[in-house]
Amino acid sequence: MNIETRNKRRRWVLIVTPILLLLVCFYGLTYGSIPISLREIWQVLFGESDQVYQTIIMDLRLPRVLIGLLVGACLAASGALLQGVMNNPLADPGIIGVTAGGGLAAIITMILFPQFSLLLPITAFLGAFLTAMIIYGLAWDNGASPLKIILAGVAMNSLLGAVTSGVMVIYSDRVQAVLPWLAGGLNGRSWYHLEFMAPYAIIGLGLSFFTIKSINLLLLGDDSAKLLGQRVELHRFLIIILAAFLAGTAVSVAGLIGFVGLVIPHVIRLLIGEDYRFLLPLSILAGATIVVFADTIARSWFDPTELPVGILLACLGAPFFLYLLRKRRVM
Repeated sequence: MNIETRNKRRRWVLIVTPILLLLVCFYGLTYGSIPISLREIWQVLFGESDQVYQTIIMDLRLPRVLIGLLVGACLAASGALLQGVMNNPLADPGIIGVTAGGGLAAIITMILFPQFSLLLPITAFLGAFLTAMIIYGLAWDNGASPLKIILAGVAMNSLLGAVTSGVMVIYSDRVQAVLPWLAGGLNGRSWYHLEFMAPYAIIGLGLSFFTIKSINLLLLGDDSAKLLGQRVELHRFLIIILAAFLAGTAVSVAGLIGFVGLVIPHVIRLLIGEDYRFLLPLSILAGATIVVFADTIARSWFDPTELPVGILLACLGAPFFLYLLRKRRVM
């Protein structure tokens, strides 16, 4: 891709992505078992409206759309950070075990300590954080190379999956409540969930923008980054922790949603290149867009059954990623 083509694509993507996000948000508010027009939504938000529409928009759809925005943004940001800091397009919070760590901690909290459900974002982050630390420790040998981190992460992912299955077998009488969460979904999410997720998500997403310079330097290679004054291991460590924080925040509310952190940064990278000044914010916007759109489809197109959005995203994301592999454009 030459410079002129890349710059032209960047301009278009910068214009189109926010517009798509806005349209998808309106789509999520209007579409469902009871269609609601934009005029009625306007009346709900800024004037008098029918009580039924008021309940549907304010108590059901609006908080769900907002949570979908934050979940998609956190997952896409986490994936983009990990891919950048490891200089590996296969790095993703789901693949290297960070999501599994947060998921295991959340499952233990929901099954064994349901009275502490308010602390679910914290426990999910701690699970993701401890997993990231273990992976980093296993990969350390006078430095933690990205390849070793990926391999250690894949092994930890398998181990944590086995432990999660073991917990569910042992406490099979309590599993029913967490099965929808394991599939990944936003069903039943409300203002309550938004209130305890939003502070963590906003802090994590805000901090992610301070990593842009470091990641751009790391993409040049460890040796070049060190020559330019970068403390490579320290910055890599901090960025992995931030990615774990973002993944844990998303997992705590939406469950195990996959492929957003893997595929979305790929799509943006193919369109605009590697520069994280553009790739990171556009990945955040695109991740938010795809999760809200997929969630709207999952709850509306299969009526009267509501399909967990995690299943739908896996069905869409896996074939697309295989297509990228086939085209030899991910490595």
